[in-house]
Amino acid sequence: MSSFKNVNNREFERILIKTHLIGFGENLQTIINQYVSPAYKDSDTLAISEKVVSVCQNNMRHISSVKVSLLSKIITKFVKKYPNDIGFSLPAKMQVAIDISGYPRMILAVILGGILKFFGKPGYFWKIAGNRVSEIDGFNPDAMYPYTEYAILPPKNPTETCNNIEKNLQIKTIIIDGNNINTEIIAKSDGVSIDNKTLRSILIDNPMGQDDELTPFIIIRKI
Repeated sequence: MSSFKNVNNREFERILIKTHLIGFGENLQTIINQYVSPAYKDSDTLAISEKVVSVCQNNMRHISSVKVSLLSKIITKFVKKYPNDIGFSLPAKMQVAIDISGYPRMILAVILGGILKFFGKPGYFWKIAGNRVSEIDGFNPDAMYPYTEYAILPPKNPTETCNNIEKNLQIKTIIIDGNNINTEIIAKSDGVSIDNKTLRSILIDNPMGQDDELTPFIIIRKI
């Protein structure tokens, strides 16, 4: 399955690679070699959902380990709500972010982020909170089981992961944080020649999907 995207008068094909339901602790490079290598060409770039990287790294938290605080309930009352994505509207998900950043830093983020937003500068809450907590995914009731019960944390060493894939499998790789709200380039291997702005534009409509598509890999091919 594929689709096309024109960016700056250049045409790109986005080839979705369907896989099995990847479980916690599976070997990422083995999966890529199985599903991606047969379709990959030397001039292509592989985009990987950061969620599947974290799943393979066992980098997650079960909802039973999360104790929701009053602070998380307060913050979620003020986060932006989206009709097509849960974002951080769930107190349990916000609590995971608090646990990573720490209460003092998160309180500072609330205060300074709120002031800057009042003066027309939104988005600083996440920058001040730091620790890549905006990349946390999970606890989504519309996701596939068992992911409904897990918060998927930001992948560890994403740039190193991309370079290892390129070195071992000769597949130029990027890791993306894609959802129905936005798409961000988290990391890329040294051999990727497409700039981040173009890569983001190619994938901005989240062609991987957010539900049960089982397409955590996209081959980007210049036409």
